[in-house]
Amino acid sequence: MSVEGGNKAVIAAATANGFIAITKFGAWLLTGSSSMLAEGIHSIADTGNQALLLIGGRNASKAADPEHPFGYGRSRYLAGFLVSVVLFSLGGLFALYEAWHKFQDLSDPSHAAGSILDSQWWWVPIVVLVFAMGAEGMSLRTALKEVGKIKGTQGWFSFVRTSKAPELPVIMLEDVAALLGLTFALAGVGLTLITGQLLFDVLGTAMIGVLLVVVAIILAIETRSLLLGESASPEDRQKIREALEATDGVERVIHFRTLHLGPEQILLAAKVGVDVADSAAEVADLINRAEAAVRTAVPHVTVSYIEPDIYDPHHTPRQPPAQETP
Repeated sequence: MSVEGGNKAVIAAATANGFIAITKFGAWLLTGSSSMLAEGIHSIADTGNQALLLIGGRNASKAADPEHPFGYGRSRYLAGFLVSVVLFSLGGLFALYEAWHKFQDLSDPSHAAGSILDSQWWWVPIVVLVFAMGAEGMSLRTALKEVGKIKGTQGWFSFVRTSKAPELPVIMLEDVAALLGLTFALAGVGLTLITGQLLFDVLGTAMIGVLLVVVAIILAIETRSLLLGESASPEDRQKIREALEATDGVERVIHFRTLHLGPEQILLAAKVGVDVADSAAEVADLINRAEAAVRTAVPHVTVSYIEPDIYDPHHTPRQPPAQETP
């Protein structure tokens, strides 16, 4: 995934959410709708999340230093994980708390006073929610367009599961959650106005909270896997193996490991079999050629360590490493 494409989607989402948050809070102040308050907090959380993604991307571009010899590429993964934490706590848990608080207030007959049922601005939340749907739809369209450039034949869910860059999956899931949340809010407010029952507004708020918690958990699971360290994709592993095996002088690939240091940075550690008669100079030249072949096949391999060995099919190591398979 290009950083430019990811940043484009992030900036589009942040711009939309910033304006939407202001309108939602305005509607809440005018009507007291709990759904509008929950949606306002949701938009604030989303805007903060987009800022986190941009900061993570900026930190990831820092050059390697003695303290971080492999660079700062995982800053983007950390930002993605923090997004899930913010979405869970500030978005989901707040909405659930607000729903519970408003539900308890329903037992008070005076609760309807000052609510959306008692406001001359009852129509404002409807207008705001419809406007927000349009803005979020445009943001999602931008994200889907950028995803479409890189996902190939993958399905949308598969892309979220396998993407090594967190920005587009995060933005795509946030935008989908935003549209669903707006639908819940519109249903809650609309049914409250039609029936005169504030319970529907409370239920809409609760559904928004549950939705955000679920999305946050999905994001946490996926970004946690990236933080722990994922290997290169099966396609890239196959290209690496073929490049090593095609290098003149490499008798066989004994085993190799890959690790994503960042979305566009892969570390390769490999052990290859060489001829026992090769001189040190010949082995060194072989390794240089193998590294060049791998970088040509998979440019994201930015760090590689290739160890020469004499392959012995009868030698069984004490703890043989699992073979990387494409």
